Amino acid sequence: MKLTEKQALLEAVLFACGDPAEPERIAVAADIDKGAVSGLIDALNEAYTENGSSLTVLRLNGFYQLAVRTEYYDAVKKAVDTRKNAPLSQAAMEALTVIAYNQPVTKSFVEHIRGVDSSGVVNALVEKGLVAEAGRLELPGRPIAYVTTDAFLRCFGLESLDGLPPLPGDKRPADDTEDIDGFDGGEEVSG
Repeated sequence: MKLTEKQALLEAVLFACGDPAEPERIAVAADIDKGAVSGLIDALNEAYTENGSSLTVLRLNGFYQLAVRTEYYDAVKKAVDTRKNAPLSQAAMEALTVIAYNQPVTKSFVEHIRGVDSSGVVNALVEKGLVAEAGRLELPGRPIAYVTTDAFLRCFGLESLDGLPPLPGDKRPADDTEDIDGFDGGEEVSG
C-alpha cells in the first residue's frame, strides 16, 4: 500500500520533529485539521505494517513520535553506539583542544580560533559526552558556553584540567622543580 500525500506529509513532519509532538503542532505543520491527526496516524501505521516497514508511530501521553519497531531496536542501538565510540576526527580534536584550554567558550570562539565553521564538530562532541553546555553568556544573542566533561578527563587519562600538557610556546612561570623542554633546572647558582 502506497502512502497517501497526507500520510507522507505527516511522516515528514513527525520525522522532522524527532521528539514526541502534540497533535496541535502536527496539524499546524501538516496543514490538516487537528481531529484528522489520529486517523491519519492509524492509517500511516497500517501502511507501515502492510509494507513491512521498520517504522511505527508511537502514542505517548497524547503525543506522537515516529520510531523504529521494537524488533529493530538492537540493530539501531549498535549503530548509535558505534557512532558514539568512533575515533575523533582531526577537526574534533582541534575543537576539543580549543575548548579544553579556553573553557568556557562559545562555538563562535572555537570557529574564530580554527578559522572554519565548527557547529557540527561541537555538536558531535556534545553528543559523545566530551563537551557539555555550561549555560548562556550575558552577551548579545546569549550564546551557549561549552566546557569539557568528566568523560573528557576519563578518555584522556586526566585527573583534572591541570593535567593538560602545556601548549607549544606557552610562557608560564617556572619554579625550580618544573621540567621545561627536558631542562630540570640544574644546580642553583648564587651570586
